[in-house]
Amino acid sequence: MPNLHDIERRINSVSSTKQITRTMEMVAAAKIRRANERVQDATPYSESMVEMLADVAKRVGGSENALLRAHDEVKNVLVVVVVSDRGLAGGFNSNVLRHVDRLMRDRQAAGAAVKVVACGKKAVGYYTYRKVEPVLKFADLSADPTVEEASAIAALAIDGYVNGEIDEVVVVYNHAKNAAEQQLREERVLPVDASALEAGAATGEGSKLESDVIFEPSADAVLDRLLPAYVRTTLYHALIDSAAAEQGARRNAMMSATDNATEMVETLTRLYNRVRQGAITTEISEIVGGAAALEE
Repeated sequence: MPNLHDIERRINSVSSTKQITRTMEMVAAAKIRRANERVQDATPYSESMVEMLADVAKRVGGSENALLRAHDEVKNVLVVVVVSDRGLAGGFNSNVLRHVDRLMRDRQAAGAAVKVVACGKKAVGYYTYRKVEPVLKFADLSADPTVEEASAIAALAIDGYVNGEIDEVVVVYNHAKNAAEQQLREERVLPVDASALEAGAATGEGSKLESDVIFEPSADAVLDRLLPAYVRTTLYHALIDSAAAEQGARRNAMMSATDNATEMVETLTRLYNRVRQGAITTEISEIVGGAAALEE
C-alpha cells in the first residue's frame, strides 16, 4: 500500500499533466476554426476547376494530352504521404502510414516499384528509419501548407508521368469530415480520370458552360493549361484538408487525455482518503491502547 506522500505526489503529477492536455485541447480547438475556414475558402475554386475542366474535356472529346492517358503497364508508382509534423494526435499519423505500407506491398506484389513523397516530419522519420529515401520531403509545413509545396509535388509528378518515369500518382491523407471526425482517403491524381471529372461536375450546383464558347488559341490548348493546374489544386486541397484534420484529431486526443486524467485524479483521491482514514484509525487505536495500558 503506497503511503500518503506517494499518493499526493502522484495526484499533483497527474493534475499538472491534465493542465497541459487541457491547454493543448483549447489551442487545437482554436486552430480548427482557422483550418476549416481555409478549406472552405479553397473549396469553391477547386469545384469550379473540376467543373470547367470537365466541360472543356467534354468539348474536346478524345484528347491526346499525356495526363489523360493511362499507361499500358503500371511499373512505377508515386505515393504522396500526407501526415503531421508532431504527434499527440491519436492514430492520425499511424493510420495513414499503415495504409501506405499496405498499398506499397500490393503494388510491389504486382511488380511495380514505389516511390514516396513524404509530407510531414512523422513520414520523413518513418521512412528514413526504414531505409526508404523519399524523392521529396517536407517538414514544418503540416499545420500551414503552402501553394509552393503543392506546386513542387505536382511538378515532380507531372514531369515523371509525361516522361514515362511514373505510371500512377496516388495521394493518401486524412480528410476532415467534421471537427470531430477524420476519414482516411486514397485518391488517384494521375492519370486524370475524365469520366470522374464529369461525374463530379454533374453533382455540383454551379452553372455549366452550356452555350457556345470560343477557345483561344484552341480547346486543346486550354485543356493542356488546365490539367496541370488541376493536379496542383488537387494536391493543395489534400494538404490543407489534412491540416484541418490534424487539429481535429489532436483536439480529440487531448480531450480524451484530459478526461482520463480527471478520472485518475478522482481514483487517486479516493485512495488517498482511504489510506488517510486508515492511518487516523491506526493512530486512534494506538492512543486508546496506550491509555488503557497506563490505567492498568
